Amino acid sequence: MTAPREERRPVRHTLIALVQDHPGVLNRVVSLFRRRGYNIESLAVGASETPGLSRMTIVVDVRDVDQVVNQFRRLIEVQTVRSVTTERTVVRETALVKVAAPESRRSALRDLAHRAFARVIHAGEEAVLLEITARPDEVNAFVAHAREYGAVELTRSGQIAMTLGAASFPEVPVPYFWQADGAAEDALA
Repeated sequence: MTAPREERRPVRHTLIALVQDHPGVLNRVVSLFRRRGYNIESLAVGASETPGLSRMTIVVDVRDVDQVVNQFRRLIEVQTVRSVTTERTVVRETALVKVAAPESRRSALRDLAHRAFARVIHAGEEAVLLEITARPDEVNAFVAHAREYGAVELTRSGQIAMTLGAASFPEVPVPYFWQADGAAEDALA
């Protein structure tokens, strides 16, 4: 009699990638994950230190992160990608929370914001807008408390991450921009 085969469960992984900054790249990256049935829990994209490149931070639940990283690298617009799950990283997320707040509850909301190191961005007649930038678990806790006060609107930025220590990605060459027809971008001018 053989022992039952142990199935590996998906694990949350954080990937950081430098990708070319032009239309369609985000769609191709997201499609890669969609085709394989992976759920993207968080996705943040913004300018990087290198002109023409954007930095992506993707949090995804997968069993085999190495396979995902290898498939990700195959996309033509990806300059470099790596999993930073096991590395020392700083991870932050921003949330904006609008809470319906009559005058009687405003001091309690200011207290909540102060304890969580959040900020009161705007206090209108009917609602208070709060902002927090912190670790994802701290943002989760803050949002849970804000819901107790009657949160009426919520938006979150998605997680961004950066490794501690020396540069995560050693010098990256200036990207070669390609077109669907294979011509270089400057050849079209």
